[in-house]
Amino acid sequence: METERHPLKPFIPKETKVLMLGSFPPKIERWSMDFFYPNFQNDMWRIFGLIFFNDKDHFVVNGQKRFDKEEIETFCQKRGIALYDTASEIIRLKDNASDNYLKITKETDIRRLLSEMPKCDSVIVTGQKACEIVAKQFLIDAPKVGEKKLFHIGGRTISLYRTPSSSRAYPLALEKKAETYKKCLCEIGIIH
Repeated sequence: METERHPLKPFIPKETKVLMLGSFPPKIERWSMDFFYPNFQNDMWRIFGLIFFNDKDHFVVNGQKRFDKEEIETFCQKRGIALYDTASEIIRLKDNASDNYLKITKETDIRRLLSEMPKCDSVIVTGQKACEIVAKQFLIDAPKVGEKKLFHIGGRTISLYRTPSSSRAYPLALEKKAETYKKCLCEIGIIH
């Protein structure tokens, strides 16, 4: 089994307000675009389309099975949403993207990542494994889905929000997932 390094650099808008952290991207052959949450079967960009545009297909390229990377990047830049993952190196124990079969060989240094975002005061973790890693790095209890915990870094208080996985393997309707994300984004101030 070979070690995979993270194929993307952190996406950090100049005025980052929130850092969204998943676990690790799927294999590149499953990507529909060269950006975060690239698998067309993953519902992250449908969740955001529903929340912000009342249209789950807002970020889908018309007539194609792929997301519009440029549209998503522009949206995240405007809203101050940074994206990365909690693992920077992994070994896949099975030939899939399930967190259950990811052996993390190198965690992302979340403290260092947050130091590059001086206006960021919130972190959203998009799954259980990501939540566990952040909680462990900051020595706090992991929040339950839909809840938050606080931690401190360099004089800042950061809110850690736990949202449901955007994977279709997570058994919750798209609309219910969107409700939880919307609640967090409203509290953070991304939605006015």
